[in-house]
Amino acid sequence: MREEDTRDNEEKKEGQQTSALLMKGATILVIAGIVSKIFGAIFRIPLTNMIGAEGQAYYSAAYAVYNLLFVIATAGFPVAISRMVSSRIAEGDFLNAHKSYKLAMKVSWALGIISFIVMFFGAGAIASAYKNPGAEASMKAISVALLFTPVVASMRGYYQGRQNMKPTGITEVIEQMMRVAVGLTLAYMFYKTNLQYAAAGATFGASAGIIAALVAMAVIYARDKEPRSKLLEGSVVKAETDKKRLKELFAFLIPITIGASVMPIMFNIDAGIIVRRLLATGWDPVMAKKLYGLMGGFCDPIINLPNIFIDAICISLMPAVTTAFTLNNKKDMDDHIKTGLKTMMIITYPCAIGLIVLAKPILTMLYYRKYDEALLAVPALQILALSIITLSIMRTLQSCLQGIGKMMLPVYNLFIGAIVKAVSSYILLGIPAVNINGAAIGSVLAYVTAGILNFRALKKYTNVSLDMKSIFFRPLVAALIMGAAAIVSYKLLFLITSSNAVSTLVSVMFAAAVYFVSAFLTGAVTKDEIELIPKGDLIYRLAVRLKVAK
Repeated sequence: MREEDTRDNEEKKEGQQTSALLMKGATILVIAGIVSKIFGAIFRIPLTNMIGAEGQAYYSAAYAVYNLLFVIATAGFPVAISRMVSSRIAEGDFLNAHKSYKLAMKVSWALGIISFIVMFFGAGAIASAYKNPGAEASMKAISVALLFTPVVASMRGYYQGRQNMKPTGITEVIEQMMRVAVGLTLAYMFYKTNLQYAAAGATFGASAGIIAALVAMAVIYARDKEPRSKLLEGSVVKAETDKKRLKELFAFLIPITIGASVMPIMFNIDAGIIVRRLLATGWDPVMAKKLYGLMGGFCDPIINLPNIFIDAICISLMPAVTTAFTLNNKKDMDDHIKTGLKTMMIITYPCAIGLIVLAKPILTMLYYRKYDEALLAVPALQILALSIITLSIMRTLQSCLQGIGKMMLPVYNLFIGAIVKAVSSYILLGIPAVNINGAAIGSVLAYVTAGILNFRALKKYTNVSLDMKSIFFRPLVAALIMGAAAIVSYKLLFLITSSNAVSTLVSVMFAAAVYFVSAFLTGAVTKDEIELIPKGDLIYRLAVRLKVAK
């Protein structure tokens, strides 16, 4: 009996260690993501105040095309390489893990060159097809980034597979710093004279950023030579050919890339039909472009902020699930799935609810120089806030399915979601009273559809059992309490100060404090869960001192 207890305790300890490693990796990426998004906000907010909705129409169209080609050329590499590396390292095969990475680098260079050629030389035709010829310069400016992003993505994937998230975090911050510095400088030089050139200058910032990231990653890789050599020397020796590795790479790469391409395709659906549909329903060309610019320029930068956490958790979750699956450790796999989902809810519920109740104050504070346009964007932001929750669930379940080797299922499910998006957006955009909000509703419906299908598939293949009350209900209650505190405090502060900026910032900070307290009081977070994150013990001790935890 004692032996069984000892074994149970050891298994529990191992499970906690692997979950802690997952959360450590996620935390590193979250911190890097926050810093990157702060730089992103520094970039997008003054950029939008400079070029307005019309300039954002050029900028957003270029980014819609860039993101699609970016995903095709790069999105599959971090996930595919991470999975190939992590599965081999789990078996002590560091040698073939490294050879898999080297092979992927050659493929990534080829895809980068092809992507650059397509976007640079096809920019004019694409911009014309979108009824947005002014976006051609922006498309050419950002195409340079496509030469190098696949290589950087491959190097990041290699370290992610080793469950080392620091290189990814460091290079993301460097990339954003350079993007902001170059992009804003060039946009400032042209915004008073030529909005097309100003938007092009802003998009070129992405090209400068990825070049800086490549240089930084090369330095990290060079400094890793000695530790890497020790791992290779201690590796088990297994016979494996380049042909086998290449076949495995493409077996992962193709479905992951197709699946990852669906979301940029959804954004290109917006780029392709929004202006056309608005024109067809009676809007004049200038206003149609401005309405489209509201989505890309005013709403997307805010909605994308929670993606820091979504991306970080998914990147850390996938190799952890892969390792548990490779070792046939169902308990660890179930724990990772539950941890991933609950962490998502704890983070995305307050983000979504906060944006819903404070949409108007936040938009008018950030885009004070474009006040009237900011007001027009309020309903779209409130609707898109719901997509933060639905996207996080869909992405988490997608990462879990990829972790257990079901690569194509999330692809099929997201493709079905994209069809729902296209049909619903087309119909709703044609209703004048709904207009641009129809595209936002379409996005929410797409993620809901894909998320439900992903859950059904994960349940079928892992038989995971989820505590709905703990994962979904308690964090929601805590977030609703926070939302009420946010809107009440904002209204009271505005009555006192008559300052939108002061009232918004103070109410956000107050709401964060209320959420911290309510998360413990409602049981949304527990002692074991909070201690999984770095410095979690300090956070828990603070909760005890505040008498909101025992």
